Amino acid sequence: MANGQWYPPEWPDRIRALADGSLTPVVPKRAATVMLLRDADAEASPAVHMLRRRASMAFAGGAYAYPGGGVDPRDEHPIRWAGPTRAWWAQRLGVDEAAAQAIVCAAVRETYEEAGVLLAGPTDDSVVGDTTGEDWEADRAALVARDVSFAEFLDRRGLVLRSDLLGAWTRWITPEFEPRRYDTWFFVAALPEGQRTRNASTEADRTVWIRPAEAAASYDKGELLMMPPTIATLRQLIPYDTAAHALAAAHDRDLTPVLARARLEDGEIVLSWPGHDEFTKHIPTGGAPA
Repeated sequence: MANGQWYPPEWPDRIRALADGSLTPVVPKRAATVMLLRDADAEASPAVHMLRRRASMAFAGGAYAYPGGGVDPRDEHPIRWAGPTRAWWAQRLGVDEAAAQAIVCAAVRETYEEAGVLLAGPTDDSVVGDTTGEDWEADRAALVARDVSFAEFLDRRGLVLRSDLLGAWTRWITPEFEPRRYDTWFFVAALPEGQRTRNASTEADRTVWIRPAEAAASYDKGELLMMPPTIATLRQLIPYDTAAHALAAAHDRDLTPVLARARLEDGEIVLSWPGHDEFTKHIPTGGAPA
């Protein structure tokens, strides 16, 4: 493997099945993930928080990713909200208002569940501080177990979701030949002052703060395993010298979904992601990717 691109061995067979009509694509589930940034010092670019999925995971085991996960149906329930309106988010994300709230809510909820970082505060212009106490951990565990909804958690704490702390960055849809499919919105956010990350996810065995350029270099050497959306977004973050600059740039980002395409050409399968030529794979019929 020349780089660290995650490539499941069953993909060629599934791609062929999709091409001959024997495979019906699974409807993708909506999901959200957050690229959490932390400024180091005036001389260095910001670092991004990443977690390594356990090798035993069925999907992308051993790959580095960001905190995130699927939308919970209860993410559409009425919730304490601050920042741009649901209508604004609906236009930005290209969905209806209920779906927009659910996607933003999932982004904030999953960041808290998997990294212990909470983008919420007691008022529209404040953010909670340290969230590492036992009482916070009990609430986080209840969220993970789905014993309470995120709306119920915020109500009990007297907090509002700070949607203005998020910037929508990009959108990727899992290829049609995958058995597990997600329509995922990637967001960027800055680590709130006074909060700190921790490995709170049962799906991860390691977490790191790493500068995007360093992570990309390690991927290129085959040292860090990543899925195409992860390494693509890391490369996109490299030019920004502060978390605030990256967050500001999110407003102008194109959210047209990126969806892999597979076609038969000259006796081989060509797998590509529009706009991302580095991920193109040529798969001889009956062979391994090149």
